[in-house]
Amino acid sequence: MTTFVQRGFAATRAGNLTEAAECFSQAVADDPDDIEALAWLGQTLCGLGRRHEGIAALREAGQYLLENAEDDGDISLVLEIVQQLQQWNDFEGAVDLGTRATRIDAANARAFQLLAVSHAQLNRKTEALQAGEQSLRLAPDNPMMQVLQGSLEADAGRSEEAKRRLQALLDGGLDARGAFRAHKELARVLDRLGEYGQVFPHLHASAALARTLPEYTQQNVALLPDLIRANTAGFDRALMERWSGADFTQERPAPVFLIGFFRSGTTLTQEVLDVHPDVFVADETDFIWAVHRELHRMDPSHSSTVEKLRKLDLAGVKHLRAFYWTRAQARFGDALVSPVFIDKFTLNTIDLGLINCIFPDAKVVFVMRDPRDVCLSCTMQLMVPTPATVHLLDWQETVNFYGQVMTWWMHIKQQMTLDCFEFRYEDAVMQFEPTYRRLFDFLGLPWIPEVTEFHRHAATKHVASPSRSQVAQPLYSSSVGRWRHYQAEFAPVSASLRLFVDAFNYSQD
Repeated sequence: MTTFVQRGFAATRAGNLTEAAECFSQAVADDPDDIEALAWLGQTLCGLGRRHEGIAALREAGQYLLENAEDDGDISLVLEIVQQLQQWNDFEGAVDLGTRATRIDAANARAFQLLAVSHAQLNRKTEALQAGEQSLRLAPDNPMMQVLQGSLEADAGRSEEAKRRLQALLDGGLDARGAFRAHKELARVLDRLGEYGQVFPHLHASAALARTLPEYTQQNVALLPDLIRANTAGFDRALMERWSGADFTQERPAPVFLIGFFRSGTTLTQEVLDVHPDVFVADETDFIWAVHRELHRMDPSHSSTVEKLRKLDLAGVKHLRAFYWTRAQARFGDALVSPVFIDKFTLNTIDLGLINCIFPDAKVVFVMRDPRDVCLSCTMQLMVPTPATVHLLDWQETVNFYGQVMTWWMHIKQQMTLDCFEFRYEDAVMQFEPTYRRLFDFLGLPWIPEVTEFHRHAATKHVASPSRSQVAQPLYSSSVGRWRHYQAEFAPVSASLRLFVDAFNYSQD
């Protein structure tokens, strides 16, 4: 191990990724054959938001490791790179590397399991099922692969098979993590089969199990509720008007922020927009949260975000705008050329005050959906553990969190100066062309008939949302009014949701 690699590890442990990247980069420059340094360089660059470069380095490291594996037959290090590529959402690269790895060692169950995950993320249902079946042939007693296969069967429309598999796993006994996932997946399957009376017992069981899992119990549950309270108390019209008259014409046009609440229809809208040749969609990226961190780096005082924005001058605003675009360029590289840039990160809703201050010339697209269908879908969906999704495990907590976010939305939209287009998911489903024609007009884009085939486009790529399977098929209306199948479960929370049902003009019956 070279000195630069050792220093890179030390910097990584200290949390200094910038120094770590410099050390690993120097190690690679000194010895281009140092695969370990190259792989760590890739991971570190991705961690810095420079995914375009980082993924290229990881892929190159994977190629070197494949060549070595062809000599000794050991693909274990190749599979580590596959996992890293999955971590950074390069599922195309993961499929390529994983497929070649299975040709070297066709008896490696883990390789096929990783391949199944990669194919599933790319909406390749048949390939995912085949890889899963091969993994289970090699390791039939792997419970997590069994649960995954049940999920793949459900996504492929094989609901009865998925039901039998998942129920058998639960009957046979699983550890807490496996049982949590199996209950969640089985609830989704039973809903599809119309066995509505059996759904919520599994959702309640999964919520109880989540309280024992460190990936959920270690989340900062107070982070977002506290942020919403602080934002509500701090942001006012005067602050958000502060830079509205500033001249930003020499810069790149401001982003369009596509927001809402989880499971409200933002993914459908992003895929419709992504078909347009003049649009580039950034799917669930953390650019605004990075701007938030940069603001606090610029002003290391203990002041609140609002107080720091009040002290910010025009040069500071322009720095944060440039910082945003630097992050976007590092993430997407040469692909970032379209005239309209859509930043789709659903819960940027919470950061609308910050967005309005830094990008007063931006546009906002807000997608809403019947609050009852939103809460039901959120509770039913398995999501990656985060400080946001930890609120979507328990039924009552889901309703509470929805109420906090949407109360903030109703408050901030009266204060902000941003140009906003608000529409309902149900209108997009029932009146697709008129609804999206109005959206295209708002964005200054010409209508193109190809957007009606959005699902074909979505089926060819990774979509960073649990809705990836739904948006890869033609529009369907079965998700509208889905809550009506569960009216008994809604009785205890109906009072909490009534304000939003009325405010958003949904029927109470």
